[in-house]
Amino acid sequence: MPSSLVTRDGDVATVTLNRPAQRNALDETLKTALLAAVTEVGGDDTVRAVVLAAEGPAFCVGQDLAEHAARLAADGAEGAFRTVEEHYSPIVEALATMPKPVVAAVHGTCVGAGLGLALACDLRVFAEDATLGTAFTGIGLTCDSGLSATLTRSVGESRARELVLLGTTFKPADAVGWGISGQVVAAEEVASTAAALAARLASGPTTAYAESKRLLAAASQLSLAETLAAEAEAQVRCGATEDHRNAVDAFMSKARPTFTGR
Repeated sequence: MPSSLVTRDGDVATVTLNRPAQRNALDETLKTALLAAVTEVGGDDTVRAVVLAAEGPAFCVGQDLAEHAARLAADGAEGAFRTVEEHYSPIVEALATMPKPVVAAVHGTCVGAGLGLALACDLRVFAEDATLGTAFTGIGLTCDSGLSATLTRSVGESRARELVLLGTTFKPADAVGWGISGQVVAAEEVASTAAALAARLASGPTTAYAESKRLLAAASQLSLAETLAAEAEAQVRCGATEDHRNAVDAFMSKARPTFTGR
């Protein structure tokens, strides 16, 4: 496995899960590399948009259960599940909070923590024949990777309860219809569609995207007064950027604005 999962195309960085023979099951090596990769691109000011992709026939089938079983036998539940705090939680937090848009390119099977990773991204492109699912209760576990929050926000509490408790798989067309945002395309178009979407975002107002992500993430936890205050502060920060000033000048001269990310 390469030491880095990151490739670059101009302002767009692609982070690729790369255990294709294991359907990108998340063992400690891959989780460690993934955390390093998302931390790297999140902190790189030259990256203005990110794609989360995967090699092989599956996006991600969640935790590597063979490794988990061995860790459970050796270290008990407390040791085996230390990975949630050490890997899953910081990976998801890095994806959700990095100050630039993240697009998930989802194909094949995407279940368990794999679904959690996809929902931590800002936008999703789904292969029309992908298989999605929560999977946790099928092995006697509950949610991790932020899924209890991201799934509920996307589809509502009642639907989330159904998907988690019954553990049934579902298709991207259902997911989009239920409120999980995303484009559904032919399997062979997933990578190119995600790349085009990321390139479009990379040419946009980076600071405005970052501020918007923060506001949207906090919206359900703030009062109206707190939301209004946060919006006012964020607008001042956006207003101080070259992107805003250039866009206003372009509007006044009836030209198309160009965003540099500054």
